[in-house]
Amino acid sequence: MEEKKNQKPKVNMPRFNLNWLYIIILIVFFALYFFKGDNALTKNINYTEFKEYVDNGYVNKVIAYDDNTAEIFIKPEFAQEVFKGDAEKAGSNPMVTMEIGNITSLDNYLDEREKEGLPKIERDYGKKKDYLTALFWNIFPFILIIGIWMFLMRRMGGGGGAGAGVFNVGKSKAQLFEKGNANRITFKDVAGQAEAKQEVQEIVDFLKKPEKYTELGGKIPKGALLVGPPGTGKTLLAKAVAGEADVPFFSLSGSDFVEMFVGVGASRVRDLFRQAKEKSPCIIFIDEIDAVGRARGKNPAMGGNDERENTLNQLLTEMDGFGSNSGVIILAATNRVDILDKALLRAGRFDRQIHVDLPDLNERKEVFGVHLRPIKIDETVDVDLLARQTPGFSGADIANVCNEAALIAARHGKNFVGKQDFLDAVDRIIGGLEKKTKVMTQEEKRTIALHEAGHATLSWFLEHANPLIKVTIVPRGRALGAAWYLPEERQITTKEQMLDEMCATLGGRAAEDLFVGKISTGAMNDLERVTKQSYGMIAYAGMSDRLPNLCYYNNDEYSFNKPYSESTAQVIDEEVKLMIKEQYERAKLILSEHKEGHNKLANLLMEREVIFAEDVEHIFGKRPWASRSEEILSDNNLTESEKKKKEEEVIVEGEAEEMKG
Repeated sequence: MEEKKNQKPKVNMPRFNLNWLYIIILIVFFALYFFKGDNALTKNINYTEFKEYVDNGYVNKVIAYDDNTAEIFIKPEFAQEVFKGDAEKAGSNPMVTMEIGNITSLDNYLDEREKEGLPKIERDYGKKKDYLTALFWNIFPFILIIGIWMFLMRRMGGGGGAGAGVFNVGKSKAQLFEKGNANRITFKDVAGQAEAKQEVQEIVDFLKKPEKYTELGGKIPKGALLVGPPGTGKTLLAKAVAGEADVPFFSLSGSDFVEMFVGVGASRVRDLFRQAKEKSPCIIFIDEIDAVGRARGKNPAMGGNDERENTLNQLLTEMDGFGSNSGVIILAATNRVDILDKALLRAGRFDRQIHVDLPDLNERKEVFGVHLRPIKIDETVDVDLLARQTPGFSGADIANVCNEAALIAARHGKNFVGKQDFLDAVDRIIGGLEKKTKVMTQEEKRTIALHEAGHATLSWFLEHANPLIKVTIVPRGRALGAAWYLPEERQITTKEQMLDEMCATLGGRAAEDLFVGKISTGAMNDLERVTKQSYGMIAYAGMSDRLPNLCYYNNDEYSFNKPYSESTAQVIDEEVKLMIKEQYERAKLILSEHKEGHNKLANLLMEREVIFAEDVEHIFGKRPWASRSEEILSDNNLTESEKKKKEEEVIVEGEAEEMKG
C-alpha cells in the first residue's frame, strides 16, 4: 500500500510535435518582415487634409509612388495634432498615406507653396514594392531549408512508417494482431485439412493450458513448419492457430528480413523476438521462410559475408540460444522444404513438420461449402459433382472457381449462379478463355478433330488411362482443342499406369500420322509432357530395364554437375527414345483396330465441336475397364441421391475387402 501511495499518478500529457515549432518559426519570420521599423500606426488622408498639413507646417517629407499613392511623413512634434489620442502608437517616425491624381500636379502644388514662402519639403519618388514577391524571395529560402531538414529528419527518424527510416531500418516489420480480435480466424474457417488441424491443436492446447504439459515434465514445441503446395491454406491455418489460442500473432514474410544494408536482417530478427517475449505467450509466423532459410554456404554469387546467412544465423540463435523464449512459438510456411538449412529443421528448433497437402474429394466438398456461402446459387448446383470435377485443385483454386462462376453468371445477366456457370468456370481456369472467333480452315479443323478424337479413343480403351469427361475443338487459351479427364486420386502410381497415360497422350500425334498422313505442331505440348514423364520414370523412378532400381535425382540446386556419367546419360537417352517409340506404336495399333469408331467420333466433333463421355459410349459401347464408381456416375437412370448411396456402398465394400486382406 505504501508503494502505491509513493507512486506518482500518470499524467496523460499530449506528445510534443515538432511541427508546432516549425509553425512558430514561420510566424516569427512574418512578424519580423511586416512589423519591422518604428511606424506602428498609419493613417489614410484625402487631398484637402494634405493641403492643411502643408499649410500648417506638419509635413516633413513626401514620397510619391508610380501607382498614384504617396507617403507623407509628419514631423514628430506635430503627431498629436494629426493622430490625436493615438499619437503614441504612431511611433518616432509618424506617417500618413494619400491617393494623388498624378505626381506632376503634386510637384506643382508643392513648388507654388514654396514660392509663397513655406519651408521646403523634402521630396522623393519611388517604385511601389510588391510585398508578396519580396516576401516570397525573403522567406522561400528559409522554408526550403526547413522543408529539406524536416524530410531528412523524418526519414532518419522513421517518420515515414515503421522501419522506413535510417534509424529504424533494423526494427522488425512484423504485423501484430492482438488477442481478443472480434474478426479473428478459427479452425471453423479452415475447411478440410483434418490431419494438419489435429497436429496444430496440441500447440493451441499448450498455449491455453501450459500446466497440463509442464506438470508431466513436457516442453512446448519451439516451432512447427507448415509444408505444402501453394494455395493449400498454410497461412490461413497459422492464423487459425493464433485465433483458437487467442494470443498475439506476429505475421511477416521471409523477405522482410532481407535488406540492402549489412546487418539489418539480424537486427530485425533480434527486434522481432524482443517484441514477442514482451507479448508472450504469442505466435510468430514467418511466411515463405525459404527466402531467408536456404542452406548456408551454397550460394556461389555471394562472398564470405552473405547477409542472408547472417540473418539465418541470428534466427537459429534466437530459436535455440542461451536465452529463454518461454511462451513464444514460431510457425513457418514454405513449399520448398528441400532447400532449407538442416540446422533449421533439427529438433529443438522446428520440432515438427506439418504437411498441408492438396485437398482430397471430401475435403474439396468442405472447401466448396466455405466459398459458396457468399454466392447466390440455385438448386442445379451439385457440390459433389464440382468436387469430382476439380481433382488436384488447391483451396485457392477452388476459391477462384467460385469467383469465376459468379463473374460468368453476372456477365450473362443471371440472378443466380447455376451448375453450368461452375462447369464453365472450371473449363476457363483449366483451359483458358474460349476463342470461338479464331479463324481456321476446314482442313485445320479436321486435323484438330482427328487429334482430339485420338486422345478420346485411347483413353477409352486403355485400362489405366484417366476416364474421359468431354472433348472439344473450340480453341481455349493457346490450345486449339482439349480433352477433359477425371483422374483417379492415387497415392502411388505403377509403371503400367504411367505407360497407359503416356500412350493416351501420344494418341493425338498417332491419329494425325495414321489418318491425315502428315504430322503437325499441334502435338508439341503432348510431346513435352511425354518426354518429361519418360525421363522421370527412367532417371528418377528406376523403371528401365537397362537401368533398374537406380535414382539419379540430385537435390543440390547449386550443383553444376550431373549425378551420372556421360555413358549413363547416353543410356538414359536411348531408353527414353525406346519407351516413347513403343507407346507410340501401341497407340497407332489401337487406333487402327478402332478406325471406324475414331472416324465417327471425329465427324461428331466437327459437327458439335463439344462431345461428352455419353457420346463416346454411344459409339464404342461401355468402357471395358470402367470401375464400379464410373458405372454409377454414368447411369442416367439413377437420381443424384441414389448415385450417392451407391457410391457409399462401393466405399464400404472396398474398406471391408481391405480389412479381410
